[in-house]
Amino acid sequence: MDYRVISTGSQGNAVVINGAVLIDCGVSFRAVEPFLKGIKLVLLTHIHGDHFKPSTLRRMAAERPLLRFAACSWLMKPLLDLGVRVGQIDLLEPDRMYDYGMVKVIPVSLVHDVPNCGYKLHFPAGEKMLYATDTANLNGIFAPNYDLYMIESNYSDEEIQQRIQEKKANGQYVYEYRVLGTHLSRAKCDDFFYRNVGPGSELVYMHEHHERGGEADEGRAS
Repeated sequence: MDYRVISTGSQGNAVVINGAVLIDCGVSFRAVEPFLKGIKLVLLTHIHGDHFKPSTLRRMAAERPLLRFAACSWLMKPLLDLGVRVGQIDLLEPDRMYDYGMVKVIPVSLVHDVPNCGYKLHFPAGEKMLYATDTANLNGIFAPNYDLYMIESNYSDEEIQQRIQEKKANGQYVYEYRVLGTHLSRAKCDDFFYRNVGPGSELVYMHEHHERGGEADEGRAS
């Protein structure tokens, strides 16, 4: 299974899987354009601008009229409002499987400050992957023996508690309280991975604070 991380983190999110599936689109059209010819399906998670960039989605829909955009109910109106034709949009429901031939897609509900989902992808050759970011936890999600896990690892517990104490001491607004309720820690990410890991499984940490801004990471999960 090939993957390409175009961008991850607060500056924008977009990942291409096997050259054909784009998950999230919170980056410029220029960033997506090198991959656009091969992309057949765009999977969207939630409305935040680092995952959902209207200008890029609008141009992709215009230049690729046969491109499919798939999302849960909370993104239907935003897609229509930015000009994506209703005939290009697939409405998905969490925990149901949708067969696109080249891939089977299962949305999974995530816990954030807006409605959000992640995705399980099952490919015809037998590869399986899970994508889950912007979530406080992964409770109720099972993905045993998957080949690839792309999971948020936003902070360490020690780091965030230190920042909270420093800001409280300085009388500053403690943004980190919100982070605790909306983003996944490294410990929770690792715990989920070790409970599901199988032979040959690969974990890719997403949303790390020290991500390489603007550079695309690539790899292969076998």
